[in-house]
Amino acid sequence: MDDLVANKSFVIYCLAAVALCLNMMLLWAYSGAVRSRTKTTPNAEDAASVAKGAAVTLDTPPGVARVLRAHRNALDNIVPFLILGLLYVLLGATTRMAWIMFGGFTAARFLHTLAYLGEKQPWRTLSFVAGGLFTFGVLVQISRATITLLMR
Repeated sequence: MDDLVANKSFVIYCLAAVALCLNMMLLWAYSGAVRSRTKTTPNAEDAASVAKGAAVTLDTPPGVARVLRAHRNALDNIVPFLILGLLYVLLGATTRMAWIMFGGFTAARFLHTLAYLGEKQPWRTLSFVAGGLFTFGVLVQISRATITLLMR
């Protein structure tokens, strides 16, 4: 464990993981704030307690739906990246490549969140594609390292 903690690539990965999880947590909290402003809830027990006076409806208001889509998109992209990123570190990611891949993906995801919530095209698509390219880059690096290990 000490070797892993001393590994700068792992520390960079940890920073990215914290930032990416913060992104998802902020989206989660923001969805509640937006729903609160609409004074709606899908759960009767919430209308009777924490959201007193809110209308119970299964319809999701458009603003809430947008935040939930942004959150789902973040979840669908961040979780696989974090799994792949850990594999990449364990297979020997260099410090420089860790900064590029983890920093680039993290920046792309924050930009995507802001563009999604702000309804900004083409920035939403561009940041999504950038994040996908960083994920693909990590896949390539993992494949390269794995093939190298197999060839020994």
